[in-house]
Amino acid sequence: MKKALITGAAGFLGSHLCDRFIAEGHHVIGMDNLITGDIKNIEHLFHLERFEFFHHDVTKFVHVPGRMDYILHFASPASPIDYLKIPIETLKVGSLGTLNLLGLARDHKARILVASTSEVYGDPLVHPQNEDYYGNVSPIGPRGVYDEAKRFMESITMAYHRHHGLDTRIVRIFNTYGSRMRLNDGRVVPAFIGQALRGEDLTVFGDGSQTRSFTYIDDQVEGIYRLLMSDHVEPINIGNPDETTILEFAEEIIKLTGTNQKIIFKPLPKDDPLQRQPDITRAREILGWEPKVHRSEGLKKVYEYFKSLSQDELYQAHRDFQS
Repeated sequence: MKKALITGAAGFLGSHLCDRFIAEGHHVIGMDNLITGDIKNIEHLFHLERFEFFHHDVTKFVHVPGRMDYILHFASPASPIDYLKIPIETLKVGSLGTLNLLGLARDHKARILVASTSEVYGDPLVHPQNEDYYGNVSPIGPRGVYDEAKRFMESITMAYHRHHGLDTRIVRIFNTYGSRMRLNDGRVVPAFIGQALRGEDLTVFGDGSQTRSFTYIDDQVEGIYRLLMSDHVEPINIGNPDETTILEFAEEIIKLTGTNQKIIFKPLPKDDPLQRQPDITRAREILGWEPKVHRSEGLKKVYEYFKSLSQDELYQAHRDFQS
């Protein structure tokens, strides 16, 4: 039985990865300091002998006894609401946290996969974005705490691979959505659906012409799993090339929810990227991966998930977001 450590285990992506690795027959050690994660996302695994949970901050020294086969580093705030609120913690988890986990992987001779992001491309001058593009990022802008933390993560991971011969993988994740997202995290899908469920107008920043490409969680997890099990050490984009404008997406949410809200416009945040679309040629050729879940199908699933939340949860998330 293979043993995998998954950091950020109580988060949106991390919790789904825990489910997948358990389903694949692995022993899973989840680790999270719960600064943005929610223990409810993994409590269904607590009764399993093949699951352990450590409440720990990976920016501190990380020790895990026994054999370790895989490490997946997904501990990081992932939404602008979070990393603008806790910028120092965001920088530390991408730098010190990655350093600690690379050291752990080296000690255990384990394969490590680190979760990078499409944000390493910044506000791109190349479209769609392929892995050879170096990006257009402001290191001193408000989003730089997240963008540069991930760019450093990639750099130090490749340094450990080249200098120490460490078995490494790097995934560049594009906008992903699905169950267990927090309604108050400010990302597009939960923000729009939450507003629709509360009967509020949908807020679009800028004129809505900026684009995003949304990947359903099941597709994202499949791509990550295939990358981990592959022999490819350089970054690979895992995302859905089905691009849409934010304005079109808002109209799609209104149609999906059957509501009659208006769309209101607010100023575009500083350094918010105007285009986002992955080139997934490498994923197709190397991993045999491409997304399977159409956006209309995935949105129906996540809408049903958010509809299942209680009114207290729905409005508490709104109050948290406003604060």
